[in-house]
Amino acid sequence: MSLLTLDALSLRYTPSGTAAVDGLSLSVEPGEVVALLGPSGCGKTTTLRLVAGFERPGAGTLTLDGRVLVGPGAFVPPEQRSVGMVFQDYALFPHLSVLENVTFGLSKLSRREAEDKARAMLTLFGLGEFASRMPHSLSGGQQQRVALSRALAPGPRVLLLDEPFSSLDSGLRASTRIEVRRVLKSLGATVVLVTHDQGEAMAFADRLAVMRAGKVEQVGTPESVYSAPRTAFVAYFLGGTNLLPGMGFGGGARTVLGNLPVMGQAKGKVLLSLRPESLRLVPDTDSVAVGGALRAEVLSREFQGPSAEYTVACGGMELVVRGAPELSLRPGDRARLEIVGKAGVLADSPD
Repeated sequence: MSLLTLDALSLRYTPSGTAAVDGLSLSVEPGEVVALLGPSGCGKTTTLRLVAGFERPGAGTLTLDGRVLVGPGAFVPPEQRSVGMVFQDYALFPHLSVLENVTFGLSKLSRREAEDKARAMLTLFGLGEFASRMPHSLSGGQQQRVALSRALAPGPRVLLLDEPFSSLDSGLRASTRIEVRRVLKSLGATVVLVTHDQGEAMAFADRLAVMRAGKVEQVGTPESVYSAPRTAFVAYFLGGTNLLPGMGFGGGARTVLGNLPVMGQAKGKVLLSLRPESLRLVPDTDSVAVGGALRAEVLSREFQGPSAEYTVACGGMELVVRGAPELSLRPGDRARLEIVGKAGVLADSPD
């Protein structure tokens, strides 16, 4: 049974305005980490605020552990929801010590019990020796872990994270993300994360909910959503893709690149998603194509560290290919293009 259920939630900030959240439905299982992923303005943070109780929807229901928090004639205020939240800027109290920040939400416990619980939480995050420090003396990653300790100390049923790693530099972000996930999993915490960072969402979450214009476009594990995007929007947003119209014939489709193998089945006119890593470039010095090989011209190269992205012209189209950075291809070079992966069949209608 789902711990948290959002059923047809909608919110408009003005009666005639565009819906910030539009009939959104989503369920979260106990101990699961779900990431709300999408471009700016798609409704991610508004959805988080609806769960927290900071906004009241115009329609729909919200249920937590079998208890209706929002519904017809029902609205439970934020402080009574058993929902914790960590904001993008951490919102630590600058005049309180690290320990005092964490004990702030434990007012129902005795001072000794609150301090013992706070110290245990700080130790779990590797911050036990910083209890007497003030927030301004901590690094960004340490401040974030203090904020997480404070949110988790009261034992919320659901923890909400709003862009929690966005203010950290790239090197610290990865290591902090790994450590935070480890602690959250050890606690069995149920988490809803908001981010616009595709890599972060795929690395941190058990499931992704890709949002667009206030709706959930696709939900699934990071692997399933990446490998089998349902729409062109999801395919582009989650890692980039090449779109190809084709004519399906079961396990394949005829395209300008020839017959491509597809995931699942394809029938009739279809629109295909072919990831850049499903293509491979090989330097070509032959004046004549051999064995019906696809010929391509390199238009641009973008170095990205562990890989490089090449834009090539082939079959009257421009395609993006992700390959090894040491590949000796530069703009203007000729290459052979090979298909090394399968295409996904999208729900979008081909033009």
